[in-house]
Amino acid sequence: MIIMIAAVAENNALGKNNELVWHLPNDFKRFKALTTNHYIIMGRKTFESFPKPLPNRTHVIVTRQKDYNPEGCIVVDSIEKAIAVCPDNEDSYIIGGGEIYNLALPYADIIEITKVHHTFEADTFFPKINKNEWELVEAETNFKDEKHQYDYTYETYIKK
Repeated sequence: MIIMIAAVAENNALGKNNELVWHLPNDFKRFKALTTNHYIIMGRKTFESFPKPLPNRTHVIVTRQKDYNPEGCIVVDSIEKAIAVCPDNEDSYIIGGGEIYNLALPYADIIEITKVHHTFEADTFFPKINKNEWELVEAETNFKDEKHQYDYTYETYIKK
């Protein structure tokens, strides 16, 4: 299965200046739990936003840069090639950024969204989910608290 995973604001914002514009510790824990021991597909800028490669995951980086070759990563020049290097019998996760989400949407089977119930100024956005193509099958709302500045909902969509 190809699974897109993202934290998205009410206005589909993903981030600004290659950074998230909110901090939700429980969402980071969920992301880690879902993606650990799987292939994760991302664009070069998303990869470079990490202080170091994420542990216990195989990184597949999509970039047009011919000489880009970070240690321990698989580098390809298209979303199709990124998907092709992932094992067919395992879940693989598309983790961003905005351009990669747009390119990967036709290939995705599931979308795991953390909907942050706020709008943000951003320069990167998640593609609009077409309700004619995707069905919301699970939603779990969480309320702001001392560690979470915003209400948020975990949403799972499957392709119709």
